[in-house]
Amino acid sequence: MGTPMTERLLAAGIGVHGFDLSQEAAARLKEAGGYVYPSASEAAAASETIILMLPNSAVVASVLSELREAGALRAGGSVIDMSSSEPLRTIELAEELADLGVLFVDAPVSGGVMGAKSGNLSIMCGGNAESVKDLHWLWAPMGKAYAVGPTGAGHAAKALNNLLSASHFLLTSEAVALTTRLGIDPGTFIDVINHSSGRSGSSEVKWPKFVLTETYNSGFDARLMVKDVAIAVNLAKALGLRSATAEAVADSWSQILDELPPNADHTEVARYVLERATLSTTRATTE
Repeated sequence: MGTPMTERLLAAGIGVHGFDLSQEAAARLKEAGGYVYPSASEAAAASETIILMLPNSAVVASVLSELREAGALRAGGSVIDMSSSEPLRTIELAEELADLGVLFVDAPVSGGVMGAKSGNLSIMCGGNAESVKDLHWLWAPMGKAYAVGPTGAGHAAKALNNLLSASHFLLTSEAVALTTRLGIDPGTFIDVINHSSGRSGSSEVKWPKFVLTETYNSGFDARLMVKDVAIAVNLAKALGLRSATAEAVADSWSQILDELPPNADHTEVARYVLERATLSTTRATTE
């Protein structure tokens, strides 16, 4: 995700100073026309607006601590966390940066690699509405920004979006598995669903593009989906609004993840469900 987003910024004439632990990612940035630095603090020191795209809140907090100790966080500057992070931890980090006079905006994205390449990401922004509006120059090359609420709201919206995405993708896959027992062609069933009330982003995009084609290469790892679903479930618990349905979805995805190869694309869940259904049918026939 980071590479196509960076390429969009560079194409818009925005200078990008970056650091990545991955030498391959750093090389792609340099090739695209960006400036590569040997450390995060050096890249941040050369930038007025700092964008973070990191694995989780713990890493975000660690990097911000490093930047703070290095004096790379300057009063009047901005930090944009485009990671999928924990909303309540985001609120804490924003308060810490506010004491330094640094603006913090959480702005996770949805739309996948395809959306990043085409500049059609959905950017969910949490923070001061005017500040979010003032950053239009940053959002515009990457997609459409939504000021969804106060600090942490962006990360909450992203986690809840992916909870919904995980839910209907898994249920769509299970529904297709059931129809195969009745001799219904998966493609035919998906077409019917997409012209009926059960349609979703999973049936309209993911199944046709990545499952029926058997490519399973949406660009979003299953482990990241599980992480985001867990964020949503834990947020509900913290707010005293536990959801049995959400927890069941989280448990199902976690169990399936244990059976998938490392770094499996999240659409591989459909293949797993279908293969299990076929295996069950074979056993039933044999018995």
